Amino acid sequence: MSIIKVEAIPLRIKRDEAYLGGIPDVSDPAAYFTRPPYRALYSAYFETAFVKIMTEDGAVGWGEALAPVAPEVVCTIIEQLLAPVLMGRDPLDGNVLWNVMYDLMRERGYYGGFMLDAISACDTALWDIRGKLLSQPAHKLLGGGYRSRVPCYVSGLPRPTAEARVALALEYVDKGFDAFKLAAGHGVRADADSVKALRDALGEEAALLLDAHWVYALDEAVHLGHALTDMGVGFFEAPINPEDVEAHAQLAAAVAVPIAHGETERTRYQFRPWLMRKAADILQPDVGRAGISEVIKIAAMAEAFNVKMAPHLSVGLGVCIAATIHAAAAIPNLYMLEYQPPVFEIANLLLKSPLICEAGYYEIPSGLGLGVELDEKRIRELQA
Repeated sequence: MSIIKVEAIPLRIKRDEAYLGGIPDVSDPAAYFTRPPYRALYSAYFETAFVKIMTEDGAVGWGEALAPVAPEVVCTIIEQLLAPVLMGRDPLDGNVLWNVMYDLMRERGYYGGFMLDAISACDTALWDIRGKLLSQPAHKLLGGGYRSRVPCYVSGLPRPTAEARVALALEYVDKGFDAFKLAAGHGVRADADSVKALRDALGEEAALLLDAHWVYALDEAVHLGHALTDMGVGFFEAPINPEDVEAHAQLAAAVAVPIAHGETERTRYQFRPWLMRKAADILQPDVGRAGISEVIKIAAMAEAFNVKMAPHLSVGLGVCIAATIHAAAAIPNLYMLEYQPPVFEIANLLLKSPLICEAGYYEIPSGLGLGVELDEKRIRELQA
């Protein structure tokens, strides 16, 4: 049993709404833009990178990297650097293959970013293959499910005013959801006011979370952290520049609201100092950037520090979502999983059978491997 083919497929899908709100009118897919006060590049499209791995037995595994911009970069790394070392290897050698891929560029400093995104896509595809070869869903191979369905929170509430965000949240309350995360970072007072509007409307029982997108200095984050504590916020995500572990440690020591961090990190090595310095109370690795294997290892390491996991799940489409659900089911120290309805709807358009998220819970895909089947014809039509 050996791998005979590795193929990477970049994808772009036009969208009308995103986590942070409306989308500008951009006709050129390569015309990325920024959204002040945030500093990252964004695309008017859903962009992602799929990988298809085949074995000589005819087994096929699908993986996906979180690739919100320039998915061709991930695909080039997969096809030029990773595919040659995977060819002819046994797909059941999971840890071996992860380390083989990781070591290719390790001594040259490529132990994060696009390189790890590419490794993560391949790692996920290999878990999909292993499940199919061994006739098991992925979470069973990860050690079993700690839960029969995975709790989640509605993420983003992409509306321009507090009143509109409250109205949108109430629509989800009517559908059985009771946990919400705001995309914030608009200033200490504005963010606190946005949370208060939701708290006043939804009551004390709703779980409220806030994502600041790394815009604050330490003193500002402390000020806002105290306000969030008073309003019973479940976690304060990405408050300060992600490189500044020490400032996060000082923040975590100064405020009672849990500090969440992790979508920028890829490996257990990168998460280790956050745990050692008590700089984060909740870790948020993304399967589309860390892969299933590393997310499980990061969770085990976090468990030793009594730190919970809330895996990041943003613009990954069907494969990434399914992989994250399986990983979350197998994590003992899970807090909640992210749910972005606009992304979820697009993801299901690429699947032959839809994923299900209802009344605050993801259903765990019941098929073998990741339990989802991509509509490959549709994927080829959308190939970038």
